[in-house]
Amino acid sequence: MTSPITYKSAGVDIEAGDALVERIKPFAKRTMRPGVLAGIGGFGAMFEIPSGYHQPVLVSGTDGVGTKLRLAIEWNMHENVGIDLVAMSVNDVLVQGAEPLYFLDYFACGHLDLETAATVIEGIAKGCELSGCALIGGETAEMPDMYPRGDYDLAGFAVGVVEKSKILTGQNIQSGDVVLGLASSGVHSNGFSLVRKLIKHTLAQQGTCPTTLDGKPFKEALMAPTRLYVKPILKALSQHPIKAMAHITGGGLIENLPRVLPDQLGAQLQRSQWPRKELFTWLQNTAGIDDVEMNRTFNDGIGMAMVIDQQHASGLQATLEALGEEVYNLGQIVPHQSGHRVTLL
Repeated sequence: MTSPITYKSAGVDIEAGDALVERIKPFAKRTMRPGVLAGIGGFGAMFEIPSGYHQPVLVSGTDGVGTKLRLAIEWNMHENVGIDLVAMSVNDVLVQGAEPLYFLDYFACGHLDLETAATVIEGIAKGCELSGCALIGGETAEMPDMYPRGDYDLAGFAVGVVEKSKILTGQNIQSGDVVLGLASSGVHSNGFSLVRKLIKHTLAQQGTCPTTLDGKPFKEALMAPTRLYVKPILKALSQHPIKAMAHITGGGLIENLPRVLPDQLGAQLQRSQWPRKELFTWLQNTAGIDDVEMNRTFNDGIGMAMVIDQQHASGLQATLEALGEEVYNLGQIVPHQSGHRVTLL
């Protein structure tokens, strides 16, 4: 008699999936906040919109981690990519003035490795905890033959809320307004297809990569998790008339800042106004690209840009610095002319 052909023999281990759910429940529990009605384990996660809003508007965002995951897998560095996943979505939601409420994740793999998956999802929970949003649901998909053994992919989904009258639209931005920049923690989660190519190029040409960058081991410098700006910026929003914000992701300052500016306006930034980390110097020199291309590819040390009128700029900067952020006066808003809407001087 032939052996039965089970789901497990086809490559899907239901018991491992159940074990993962039990393993991550304590991580998710630490992220709970008022409003959660049903979380991990149900068919649908439920969240009650907080009271006190007259016209609450839900703001949603979704993103992944990109090819940074390739290095996480090759270097066995899974601890922080979950923070990256959360940050990429909650920072996006934040720029419209919204407070992130809850987060859902999607973890896909060919074969479920319990330790790796638990490590990644623990990082997701940590990112949620640091952002003040609840991890209330997700999906773990084990799909044999879709991914090579050891590989996995991530997607994240964040939902926030903002009072309709307080949505940051950027429509009140004027020429002469100041652009402040908040320091990034490193490359964050964009540009890693080029980063990986530069690593291969360096190894082929020199046989080795730098030992350290900015006082950190080379791999740790590159894999530093995306900075979470939620708590300090929400605090700053309650005290200062911020006009607009831009999360500096793929496309850098040059492509992202114009997304929040009125059509007739651009920005003139002074590259000397913020420090250049060894990490970005190495990337730029290895790639052989100029400042414009550098700031169209990487965040180049600035993870969030904020626009505010000149008279309130120093107060906003002081508040954010007191909350632990590195803040730089990058330049000002100017009438838009032909060419790039963001000019680097």
